Amino acid sequence: MSAFHTGGVTGSDAGRSRVVQLDPLRLRARRHHAHALHRGERIWRDGAGPVDLWIELLHGNGLEPRAALAYSVAQDFEDDQFTLGRMTPEDIEKLYGLQVQELSIFHSLEERALVQTRRANTVLIETDAFFLPDTRSASYHREHAKTTIGIDVIDPNARRLGYFHHTGYHLLDGDDYNGVLGLPASDASTLAATLFPHVEFVKRVREPLTGTALAEASADLLCAHLLRRPLHNPITRWRAAFPEHVDAMLARGDAYTQLYFANVMRQLGANFELLAHYLQWMREQGFDIPVQTHTSARKIASETMVMQCRLARSLSRQHRELCEASFDVLEDAYSRVVPPLAAIVC
Repeated sequence: MSAFHTGGVTGSDAGRSRVVQLDPLRLRARRHHAHALHRGERIWRDGAGPVDLWIELLHGNGLEPRAALAYSVAQDFEDDQFTLGRMTPEDIEKLYGLQVQELSIFHSLEERALVQTRRANTVLIETDAFFLPDTRSASYHREHAKTTIGIDVIDPNARRLGYFHHTGYHLLDGDDYNGVLGLPASDASTLAATLFPHVEFVKRVREPLTGTALAEASADLLCAHLLRRPLHNPITRWRAAFPEHVDAMLARGDAYTQLYFANVMRQLGANFELLAHYLQWMREQGFDIPVQTHTSARKIASETMVMQCRLARSLSRQHRELCEASFDVLEDAYSRVVPPLAAIVC
């Protein structure tokens, strides 16, 4: 631990300097302020987990995460869910000089993670939200759920670590430390000690792009992702499948419905909310991005939330609501975002 000397004492310590032990991990957590994408009004506050992690990881390292959101134009409907949005390793390396590699775990996850964090690398671990204090309102010490965190500091002597997760930077210690790293504890699962999770690490291989170079590289990525866009309007395909989905929700009840909302509505809405932010950022960089593409992307985000609320109310009354009005809005909005971008950019 670092010791910071301070002046000013009281009582019997008068006339002597006092050494105050300050916790570097706690100071780092206090200094980290969420990126603008995670502050203020947000339509989908619980958005796309993997992307939210990377937004804060990049921001925490002084980088501009909005440049990496071009992937969002390629989202498709997969017959039962929308494509999970995530920044690609190739985009991250091109824009920020950061390379994502799989970390081979042998003998001890703690030891391997400690080696990498001491090299100033970030370790990405698939772990159980049961042990993550930042999920206090959802999973923490209540239920088990898989999620990914980015660990950048480990203090094995104090059994503490700092990690990026969702929309911020957080700390954990004690049995939560043991649970995340698969170490024995009175109330921590030991399964990870024999079945290691999937782990990656992020290392710097070159300097990041900045300014005009960053914006131009992002524009190149936008073109590349538009070439991967769905051949047909994914909202139209979802609309065709939706009556069967509603029947399944009516038959299976609220638990299934909540999972459906998370994998369909939230994935679509959060993805297009991020796309709206990306297109606005590109306009700010001087690119001729039509205003209608930005407003229409945001319309998809907001109308999907409206649709989810409407559907939840109807299902609670056991009513078969097909949300035709919302689908009209969503189909039209999509036609005003991705096809026009493809026509202009590529």
